[in-house]
Amino acid sequence: MKKLFLLFFIPLLSLAQTIPSRWDELTASDWELALEKSNYTCILPIGILEKHGPQAPIGSDLIRVRELSARATKKEYAVVFPDYFYGQINEAKHQYGTFSLPSKLAMEMLEATCQEIGRNGFKRIIIVNGHGGNPQMIRYFIQNQLENKRDYAVYFFDPKTPKDIAEKAAKLRKSDPSFDMHGGENETSILLHLRPDLVKLDRSSSESGANQNRLQLSEDLYTAIWWYAFFPNHYAGQAEVSSAELGKLIVDSKIESLVNAIKAVKEDSQTLKLQEAFFNQMKK
Repeated sequence: MKKLFLLFFIPLLSLAQTIPSRWDELTASDWELALEKSNYTCILPIGILEKHGPQAPIGSDLIRVRELSARATKKEYAVVFPDYFYGQINEAKHQYGTFSLPSKLAMEMLEATCQEIGRNGFKRIIIVNGHGGNPQMIRYFIQNQLENKRDYAVYFFDPKTPKDIAEKAAKLRKSDPSFDMHGGENETSILLHLRPDLVKLDRSSSESGANQNRLQLSEDLYTAIWWYAFFPNHYAGQAEVSSAELGKLIVDSKIESLVNAIKAVKEDSQTLKLQEAFFNQMKK
């Protein structure tokens, strides 16, 4: 009876051990424990390096997803891949601080990174994105996961704002949300909550974050230069009215959403089964 108890209790005890969630902070000897504890789930937080108005740090998107992932995995364990800032940011190449790789290389790096994550034992990869210019690229990348057989699945965390949070945020906001698109009140408020030491709020009004309306096209048309036409300063909004209170509200909501998403992915067995069935039926 004692042996049976130990056989049952010791694995539970090992899973309860406190180990880092960051990939680069784990020891190799804890790797299998991390795989088990995460149910083979890894988070890939993708930020970007670009200007965020005159007041916020170049790595705002990276800082945001890094912090969200770190705080969420304290509540629901998963392994977090180290800082990744290779995405789509061609629209900001006219501003200093932008790090923009060729599009083909960016896609190849994302594919190779996921393959390496999979090779290290993970079956579920959650992309947590912090940059507004990445979603189309990420969705295209994920759809291409069906191109060739693989033994892991990739998920895109793309949270919607709950109605009650939107209502609370509306009461705290001091700027027009329709023009708060980049480096404005929302994003700067988040940074004021997460890393106030990096925000130079007194510089917020040194540049205009207003829409310059330099392009008139039908709403049925889309062209790449639209962002530069409207916001040449790569700044859209009014950061000077930002507040840490609004930032905390937004961050707490996103953490809760991410925790729920991690739980859902860890419990999901159907995606991998369906993916395997698809690959087995794929015409060659």
